[in-house]
Amino acid sequence: MAAIMEPRVDGGVAWVTIDHPPDHLVDAAFLTALATLLPALEADAEVRVAVFRSADPDFFLMHGDVHGILAIPAPGGAPVTEPNPAAALFQQLQESRLVTIGMLDGIARGGGAEFLAALDLRYASTRAVLGQPEVAMGILPGAGGTTRLPRLLGRSKALEIILTGRDVDGTEAAAIGWVDAVVAPDELEPTVRRIAERIATAPAAAIAAVKRVVDRSDPSIAHVLTEESAAFAELLDAGDHRRRMERFLAAGGQTRAAERGRIDPLLEAMAGDA
Repeated sequence: MAAIMEPRVDGGVAWVTIDHPPDHLVDAAFLTALATLLPALEADAEVRVAVFRSADPDFFLMHGDVHGILAIPAPGGAPVTEPNPAAALFQQLQESRLVTIGMLDGIARGGGAEFLAALDLRYASTRAVLGQPEVAMGILPGAGGTTRLPRLLGRSKALEIILTGRDVDGTEAAAIGWVDAVVAPDELEPTVRRIAERIATAPAAAIAAVKRVVDRSDPSIAHVLTEESAAFAELLDAGDHRRRMERFLAAGGQTRAAERGRIDPLLEAMAGDA
């Protein structure tokens, strides 16, 4: 089963549903599905806006696959000259001619939060939770999190959230600029629909031109993504992530039962005798 369902296109808006049971992980299957979906949407002249939502009532995207990260061979000090595949794919998403919108009604941590940060607009319900717990695992947000969050939140707030790994609810996320608005769960889809349909009435060329010029205001992001990927590789070489991720998994991390709750018990488990 594909990790992303066939989108429904209506009035220039592609409604894209992430459906990746059992845990909605940002893993190879999800990234492959996204890499296939994006050029198909861009090739459809009717589509101007893509809305991403989740079929899972609890998770938009859980986070990156920890088992998959543990399986990555140590880079061995090889020079990093370009962003890693996930970071590069999320950058393609940001640079797309389409306006991309995230509809967050549940939890998005780690790579899931990084995916949302790469979208153009984000709207959340009061059920929403965002977080970047990677530092406690001995790594960093390596798919654009350390690059985009300072631009969205400001330096000090980005540092505080990334370094503590704490959860941020929808109300706080809206207050600090991580999402563009927070509404009641039953108001989320109507709110996003109004915004998406209004944007989709504009000419595709005008939309693409606005995105291109706005992104020129911060042309350094691609270079910083490479630095982020290099730092991620250095941390994998150091190897401290292994014992921390093993503690995470032993404490129930990457299970629905543990991750539907607050992240704090898992952060404490990873700290161990650190």
